[in-house]
Amino acid sequence: MDEASNLLQFDKSALVEWLGRAGHKACRARQVMHWVHQRGVADFEAMTDLARPLRAWLHDHACVQALPVLAEQRSRDGTVKWLFDVGAGNAVESVFIPEASRNTLCVSSQAGCAMACSFCSTGAQGFNRNLSSAEIIAQLWWAEFTMRAALGLPDGERAISNVVMMGMGEPLQNYGALVPALRLMLDDDAYGLSRRRVTVSTSGVVPMIDRLAQDCPVALAVSLHAPDDALRDQLVPLNRKYPLAELLGACERYLAHAPRDFITFEYCMLDGVNDTPGHARSLIELMRGRFPWKCNLIPFNPFPGSGLRRSSPQRVAQFAAMLADAGIVATVRKTRGDDIDAACGQLAGEVLDRTSRRGARVVPIAAAGAAPSALPGHSA
Repeated sequence: MDEASNLLQFDKSALVEWLGRAGHKACRARQVMHWVHQRGVADFEAMTDLARPLRAWLHDHACVQALPVLAEQRSRDGTVKWLFDVGAGNAVESVFIPEASRNTLCVSSQAGCAMACSFCSTGAQGFNRNLSSAEIIAQLWWAEFTMRAALGLPDGERAISNVVMMGMGEPLQNYGALVPALRLMLDDDAYGLSRRRVTVSTSGVVPMIDRLAQDCPVALAVSLHAPDDALRDQLVPLNRKYPLAELLGACERYLAHAPRDFITFEYCMLDGVNDTPGHARSLIELMRGRFPWKCNLIPFNPFPGSGLRRSSPQRVAQFAAMLADAGIVATVRKTRGDDIDAACGQLAGEVLDRTSRRGARVVPIAAAGAAPSALPGHSA
């Protein structure tokens, strides 16, 4: 028998094609998707509305293969973090975040990350490889049905209402696997999520933002973190390849296809680095007269070796107030799961680094008003 195909890898069109090559009708794909993605069933014999010959064929040629769970941690605030084994000594993390009006799953797209953003512990771990579509969806599959059972939800009621591609990795650098996974998340025969409730976060891979607008436009969040190119070059090295003018142009083009009428900018608040009133004024000026946008201010979550500190609550509040006074919607992200290292920027997993990033010497970033100091060079 050939190696079994993991059904978690197929979006609907791929599943129809795969089944069709073996002579099975296209309508069977919908039935199989219901069992796998809506009911969480991995045993083909339990798929009772499938004909016996099809069940037997699936038993011989297919599987529903979840990722092995190396660890599960539960925070005092209800956040749950899983560490998933993706083989060859690599592991990725996913986080379930419960809130009053929604339950969000933060999903990883790569084992590690090559972007090397200075405020992110994932980047400090280095990069090993892209995840497959099956490995991306397996995080959602496991979390959905684990939390349905944990929350005691009735049949058919979803545990997860929102997915954010904000875990380990740069999603748009794994585009070929990302898009089929997004299509499964959106498919009414799978997870049935609204485009407004699926968010891709990017550090600014401009060509792929344009491709996503055409192929599968979902909500877009951009890791901005600085109001000018000089500072963003230090914080987000990808800016050296796609500077702010190009990034903002791509964001404006994306809005014509986006499910929301604004772009979200994420801004990690770093003490003395990007959090002064001068930085707020520069950000307001940068965006003046441009497209609709919202700013999500993120308290920095420290990790060893970063050389950075969290802005004070007073400084964050002042920054938010200045944006609000300028007519900009600014929110401050509530830190969740920090007691289990599940908060924004803390996901690190276990990565066999191929980039020599791990352990690189940290060069402090200049505080406001000081001469800029360069970070170690990284090509995007």
